[in-house]
Parts: sequence; C-alpha cells; structure tokens
Amino acid sequence: MDRLFHALADTTRRDILRRCVRGELSVSRLAEAYPMSFAAVQKHVTVLERAGLVTKRRRGREQLVRTDPDAVDGARRALDELETAWRARVDRMSGLLADDPGTGPGTDPGPGTDPGAGPGTRETTEGQDR
Repeated sequence: MDRLFHALADTTRRDILRRCVRGELSVSRLAEAYPMSFAAVQKHVTVLERAGLVTKRRRGREQLVRTDPDAVDGARRALDELETAWRARVDRMSGLLADDPGTGPGTDPGPGTDPGAGPGTRETTEGQDR
C-alpha cells in the first residue's frame, strides 16, 4: 500500500498512468510530454512499475509502458475501502455527539469551568490557593 500511495501522490505519475491506459507508449515518447529529462521520466515510470501500476516490455531499443488496468482497479478498491471505513467512523462520532446532552449549543459547561480557558478546557478552582 505504501508504494501504491507513494506512486499516486505525484501529478506526473498520475498523468503517465492516464496516458498509458490508452495503449503502450515508449518512455522516450512519454518524456516528450514533460518539461523534464528522459532520466526523470524513466524514474517516474520505475516508481509506477514497482507499485505494480504499469508494466514495461522491450521492443528493440525501446521500453514500452502500459497501465495495468487490474492494478488500477485494485487501487480504486483499496481507496473505496478506506473511504467506507472513514465514513463509518465519522457517522459513529456524529451519533455519539448527537446522543451526548452536554455537547449541544447553549449548554452550561457546569461549575468550576473557566470561560476564558478555551473550548474543551476545564480549569477547576476548587481546593486551589489563590
């Protein structure tokens, strides 16, 4: 997962994926599309390959790059699972907050609370020498 997210974190790599999903492109052809060196594009392709998002094959002196649709689909499923898990957590937190009678607007924070202490901070004055 770390390699996958690292690979997808870069704009150029995401663009390479989009370009290569339509069909194989040589690394040199890809390099023409970016304001960087051939070696830099080659490094981006290597990161994508290590993450399993593209495959490379040799044809003569060229290296042809193709997006692996199954790997991209797997990445999408992984992101969907993360989204589902986080939405469930947010829903649970919302439910807990809705059930807590002390969290609504206009509720009295209770005795011993310093209004100047900031939200969520209780400063008890009982038993303190001033």
